[in-house]
Formats: sequence, C-alpha cells, structure tokens
Amino acid sequence: MTRHSPVRIALLGAGIFARDAHIPALIELQDTFRIVAIYSRTRQNAEAAAALVPYGVEVTTDLEALFVRDDIDAFDVVLPIQSLAPVVEAALRTGRHVISEKPIAPDVETGLSLLAARRNQVWMVAENWRYNRSFLEARAAIERGDIGQPVLCHWALPVVMTPANKYYGTTWRRDGSFQGGFLLDGGVHYVAALRLLLGEIEQVAAFTRQVREDLPPVDTLAASLRFRSGALGTLGVTFAAGENVETAITITGDQGWLRVYRSTLEINRKGDTEQQTFQDRGVRDELAAFGAAILDGTPHRNSAEEALRDVAVIEAILRSARSGEALAPQAIPVS
Repeated sequence: MTRHSPVRIALLGAGIFARDAHIPALIELQDTFRIVAIYSRTRQNAEAAAALVPYGVEVTTDLEALFVRDDIDAFDVVLPIQSLAPVVEAALRTGRHVISEKPIAPDVETGLSLLAARRNQVWMVAENWRYNRSFLEARAAIERGDIGQPVLCHWALPVVMTPANKYYGTTWRRDGSFQGGFLLDGGVHYVAALRLLLGEIEQVAAFTRQVREDLPPVDTLAASLRFRSGALGTLGVTFAAGENVETAITITGDQGWLRVYRSTLEINRKGDTEQQTFQDRGVRDELAAFGAAILDGTPHRNSAEEALRDVAVIEAILRSARSGEALAPQAIPVS
C-alpha cells in the first residue's frame, strides 16, 4: 500500500449496521478505502451486503482464511457483542489495522485482555457519537466558557424497542447473554457523549429494573453521576418506552446553559439563545479518521482505552444497582 492507494479493507460482519452505516460510509470514502472482502457466517448475508458495493467484492464464510491473506490492510469488525471480542483479538494478532464496533467488549476484564493483544497498528473502536458534530460543537462551547463552569447535567432517553424497531429483530441483543443487554449496547453511546462533553465520570449511584420480559436482563436505568470536574449529572434510559421522544443533554453552567441533541445545539447566554443545526455524519467521519490514522498517522478520538472507559462506566452503573452503593468506575490504564 502506497500513500495514495486506498486502504484494502475486509468487512467482518454483514448485519444491519454493517449494511446501513459502514458500507455506505466506506463507499463514500472510496479514495481512502476499497472493500476487498465481506465475511459473514452465512453466505447469503455476505452476498446481500456485497450487492450494496458498486464494484466486485469477494464474499466468504471462512474467517481464518482472511486472517492469513496478504492483500488486506485493515479489518472492519461489525459483529454481535457475544462474538466480537475473540474476532477482534484474532484480527489484532495479525498485525493489520483494525476498526471494531462498540462496545469494545462485553465487560472490562475482556477489554483489558484485548489491550494486551494489540500490536503496533492502528486500532480504533467505532464510537460514532464521539464524532457527532453537534456534540463536538457543544464541547467547544463549554471549553470556550460560553456557559461558564458546568454545574449540572440532565439526560433522559426513552427508546421504543418493539418489533417495529429494526434492532429488535437482532435476537442476540435480547438473549440476556451479556451484562446490561440494550443498556450496554446503547449505553456506551450515552456515556461516550457525556464524557466527551464533561470529562471523566468518577462516581455513579444507580437503580435498574427490567420492565419488559423480552428485554433481559434489564431495560431501564436511573443513575446519578459525579464528574471529575465537580459537575453533577443524572442519566435515565429506558428501552421500554411507549413513544420515542428525542431528548437533549441539558447542561447548566454558572453563566448560562446549553441543550444538545444529535443534530441541534442551543446555547443560552445571559437570556439570549442561539441555535445551530448539524448533519450527523459520525460513522463517515470516524472511518475517515481511521483512514487518516493509517495513511498519515493522524491522531483520532476513538482509542481502545477511551472505549473501555465507556464500558467501565456502564459496568459501574450495573454493579451499583445490584449493590445499592455508590461506586467508582474501574480505572483503565493510559496507553
């Protein structure tokens, strides 16, 4: 691979998010990437994904054969949480570059073992919310001091997870085989956004419950958060909601406030409110950053350690709910 040749990437996984998000973004970034192979456990799924690519792509059900090929520069791993970690570990051990979907692992212990498997390569964990333009502008506003010192944060997220939601049909999310269920799968997004805006979460105190029998092991949480900066926050999430409502992260500072949605930012300073709108291109932008890291060595936001800190916060929330105690997330070593 020369500096100006596209990164030859193999897509490992052909599910909903691979088809709806990763493949369109990789095609848009055709000057940076060329998809050379698509793997799935079933050939039918691999072929369906390959049909979305406007050029010829090899399809395969033989994962091990991909790992020994010499015409692949990088792997894009988009697999269920239960099977993600061993495939990521195998990909890392090849020495090729890796981008793997969030969460980095089903628990902190497994994530730490993946850190040990890393070699001298680019490894990005695909947390697209850290590349959300609305969240990034909100962070910039906070850093500029637009609302003064952040004091309080509130976020409540009602999600309708019924057969009408395309992710409901992915039974691996509902089989109860990993901690938190949807609260881990979606929760790392929410923690990533909060940490991007307000920094590290030092302590949590939480309650959880399972409202719906078909959403094990738990589907609802309410957590109090203490940030290292001194700001306090609350996070409420339920996947048992009857209606979808887009809700904002509301951050109150000692000189103003802001509300940030995934595509809108409102900032109030001394009674004057300014609103900005953005296009959410997080998946495209994180893949572009992955390519830049490979080709130019450009730093990126989605390190494995950052992703594992997201999991550590969710794990602390779940442990707090079981124990009835306020807990600190497990510390993740700095690379």
